[in-house]
Amino acid sequence: MIHYQNPKVVVGAITEWEDKILMCRRAIEPRYGYWTLPAGFMENNETCGEAAVRETLEEAGAQIALGPLFAFVDLPHISQIHIIYRARLLNLDFKPGEESLEARLISESEIPWQDIAFRSIDYTLKCFFEDRRRGLFELHTTIMSISVPETYC
Repeated sequence: MIHYQNPKVVVGAITEWEDKILMCRRAIEPRYGYWTLPAGFMENNETCGEAAVRETLEEAGAQIALGPLFAFVDLPHISQIHIIYRARLLNLDFKPGEESLEARLISESEIPWQDIAFRSIDYTLKCFFEDRRRGLFELHTTIMSISVPETYC
């Protein structure tokens, strides 16, 4: 019998409301207390888009309209890929889920850069705000590993 060990897929959304984005402060390890976008492991029998919508609802209690794929980050040293979509918040009726200490809308000037949970989220946020300044959103891809420094937009 062959036993496969495949990478984990993490899917989430960078969700906009006016000039702010929805972020969560983690209530679980790894990186307890640090800020991230609503995201988590994809489940069997769902699409990447469905996973992004589900994770945003679970972690931030937020209903979203899913937009285009925005960031694809390879993390071979931890056997993961991170997929982040753009999304639009449908209403202001949201609250932190079980895995979040806090869920709130944050403007670019309020981003707690020193307290971002993961390098892939730091990368995604920097690309997002750069694209927003340019007025043109593109798909961003990168490979992050221990030996290769990450690239930025």
